[in-house]
Amino acid sequence: MKRVVIVVLDSVGVGALPDAHLYGDEGSNTLAHVAKAMGGLHMPNAGKLGLGNIISIQGVPSEEEPTGAWGKMAEVSKGKDTTTGHWEIAGIKLEAPFPTYPDGFPPDVIEAFETMIGRKTLGNYPASGTAIIEELGEEHMKTGFPIVYTSADSVFQIAAHEDIVPLEQLYEWCEKARAMLEGEHAVGRVIARPFVGEVGSFQRTPHRHDYSLPPLQPTVLDALLERGIPVYGIGKISDIFAGQGITESFPTKSNAAGISQVVELLEVKQESCLIFANLVDFDMLWGHRNDAAGYAKGLEEFDARLPEILDGLNRDDLLLIIADHGCDPTVPGTDHTREYVPLLVAGHDVIAVDLGIRNSFADVAKTVADFFEVEFDTIGVSFLQDVRR
Repeated sequence: MKRVVIVVLDSVGVGALPDAHLYGDEGSNTLAHVAKAMGGLHMPNAGKLGLGNIISIQGVPSEEEPTGAWGKMAEVSKGKDTTTGHWEIAGIKLEAPFPTYPDGFPPDVIEAFETMIGRKTLGNYPASGTAIIEELGEEHMKTGFPIVYTSADSVFQIAAHEDIVPLEQLYEWCEKARAMLEGEHAVGRVIARPFVGEVGSFQRTPHRHDYSLPPLQPTVLDALLERGIPVYGIGKISDIFAGQGITESFPTKSNAAGISQVVELLEVKQESCLIFANLVDFDMLWGHRNDAAGYAKGLEEFDARLPEILDGLNRDDLLLIIADHGCDPTVPGTDHTREYVPLLVAGHDVIAVDLGIRNSFADVAKTVADFFEVEFDTIGVSFLQDVRR
């Protein structure tokens, strides 16, 4: 029995990629900038694994004798969104980015959606989710028209007040939008964005639901299932892969709940399996809202609970701590940033080694495949032999 645990710290980038200027993201560095903004971070547990050896992080010094392996990974797929990042982690390289809509969706798309749901819509422009519900929430409550918006990412987002549009109806609209948005308009995700509250104090709820495209080709998750190795998705992992390659999904409402779910599965799943978790609060609550203080607190809270995950590892288990893109809260704008992502590898038999700069997130997929001795064709290069005694 041996297990792999992948924990995605959603949006915790570690410096601009060479092509970041093509995305308007030159100079971005989520982790280093958050640390600098707060006068340093207290992350002794991740630091001991080698976090401070990846890049210079105020408050997290490099370790002379780390207990893990460390490095950083470059994204080769075009884009900087959640779906692209996770799909590449699972072994897929996207040759073309998902479509984006900096000027809003074309009239024919909006008209087709309005026809399907039987009412008009509000918005239809790129916006911060918290800002647009403040701008249009009152009109939405008066009319019942849902708020449709996008961002720099390939998303079709539908916001509605839970007292005006029941969750079941909002989810049904999202399913219809997902079925409609195909071909040239096949966005990466349709997202339900419910909110509550009164005018001037609207708040988004934890009932968000993502409707992703199915992966364009088999992932390492599919390869594992074909060999009878279960894959347990925590947080929005199942949503990102449209349920494909997932044995069982455990949705969560916060980073804390996600960490607790990882710890629980390590205790109860005493079988060869992959535990794949996404901790979304870094991105959703702090990155997109330019909240460096919240981001720093979230990083420190994760670090404080990291020993619980490490203590749950059995002798042959492997823990990978990574990210899927950046979302630097200290730079202008509220969108994802095109960055390298960190790579930390831990386990009882892991060698302290510098894994350098990996040429693709897909190195994770190939490493997982090698770990379970499963055939899987991908552009990724395994680092398993580099980290095992």
